[in-house]
Amino acid sequence: MPYPEGHKIKVRGRIIGSAAKAFRSNGIHDTSVPFIMKGAGLTHGGFYSHFDNKDQLVSETCRYAIKDTIALLQKAADQAVEEPKIHAVIHFYLSPHHRDHAEIGCILPALSGEISRLSEEVRQVFNLELQRMIDFVSDLGRIDHSSGSALLSLMVGTLMLARSVSDPQLSDGLLEAGKQQAKELIKNSQGGPTFDQKPCPGNPPHLEVN
Repeated sequence: MPYPEGHKIKVRGRIIGSAAKAFRSNGIHDTSVPFIMKGAGLTHGGFYSHFDNKDQLVSETCRYAIKDTIALLQKAADQAVEEPKIHAVIHFYLSPHHRDHAEIGCILPALSGEISRLSEEVRQVFNLELQRMIDFVSDLGRIDHSSGSALLSLMVGTLMLARSVSDPQLSDGLLEAGKQQAKELIKNSQGGPTFDQKPCPGNPPHLEVN
């Protein structure tokens, strides 16, 4: 009996979704194809019906994950009521919730340390998707591309350090310092205190990826 129309596309999407979750949590090198396929509820043998190799999967997963992250951050921005939208994004990105739930968050902190050792195909895709994230924060913060690059670098680096330390107090302190410096960067990039500096909410919005 033939599969219904669109079946292969749906299965491919399940594999990419499983890979995104695994790469966010464990990185690329420590995530095997069988582990990804098991997460998608499929057998290892079916992988090559959808992808030529793991590099192709990594490339497509990177595209999917950045699109997913931009949608997540846009949702945080859209929920901003008493603060600038870019501040809401900073608060969410550098929140304990995002730090503690890597499996649903931004893929950049997980992949940045590995990309330089991967194929040129993967690196080119990563470059394009990184530019997409820089464009997003630049547009939302109404800052130039150079300042947007610095802002995203600050946010990604802060999150990586906050996840790497075992001292909860130090980790929380890194997040708070990152938030303050990120907002200061935006203010200086805009030429002055354009935004009303209001206290950061106690808890950022609890958002999940569909």
